[in-house]
Amino acid sequence: MFKLKLPAALDRQFEIRHKYHTFRQFAPAIGKRAALRLAFWDRKGCLTLQPKGISEPLVIRSDSSDIDVFWQIFGEKEYSCLANLANVDLIIDAGANVGYSSVYFLSHFPKCRVIAIEPDSNNFASLLKNLAPYGQRAQALKCGIWSKSAELAIEDTNYRDGRDWTRQVRECEIGETGDIRAVTVGELLLQSGRNRLSLLKMDIEGAEAVVFADPSCQQWLPKTEAIAIELHDDSGFGPASDLFHAAIRDQHYQVSHSGELTICLRADAPGG
Repeated sequence: MFKLKLPAALDRQFEIRHKYHTFRQFAPAIGKRAALRLAFWDRKGCLTLQPKGISEPLVIRSDSSDIDVFWQIFGEKEYSCLANLANVDLIIDAGANVGYSSVYFLSHFPKCRVIAIEPDSNNFASLLKNLAPYGQRAQALKCGIWSKSAELAIEDTNYRDGRDWTRQVRECEIGETGDIRAVTVGELLLQSGRNRLSLLKMDIEGAEAVVFADPSCQQWLPKTEAIAIELHDDSGFGPASDLFHAAIRDQHYQVSHSGELTICLRADAPGG
């Protein structure tokens, strides 16, 4: 098949426009000097960027979805809809990826503690680096959120674009060796020593359907003050939206939407 090759001068013009667009897009979030570094990054190795309002730089991997997640959290300010939450103590970040959302919470709620859950080994390595400056305020666990104790395997089949931010897990079959263990929200809350969960952030690529389809979620939902969840209805786990809304029906949450997030706040909770 014939492929049109752009003249070198025109190709260079597109490259310059792309760099300029990157600079203009990111400068408000990270400053002009850092935006220039990003615009001229050769996409080899890792880059470190420090968003405004964040005390430490964050690792950005090449050939990954990191820069897209970074933009969602610090450019689009995806979780700014939670800014009015008060007296935030314990946060569970289920599907923490490389830790940008966890860092955002740790920075905006300076008295909180975050438990960050991530099943993918490569994502988890970056998660550890990004959370290291926060010491005992942040705990990273290489496991998967599920409805019960179980062994989980990393799914081989790609979901959506197949990049790092779409990793899925599945429950192991009998006799199969798992990649990671499953944990439940209730188990994490019990181990934390807290009686209440200030915020459950969940982005687990459809597995939320498994979590909220199980009646066991009714044991910890009454102890959960706020939920920020991305619901996926196009995965093999089933209709996550229907299952989630059925599970929270009697929990007296005020439900709203912010971008891709479904936000649930108790009217009597701090900041609700």
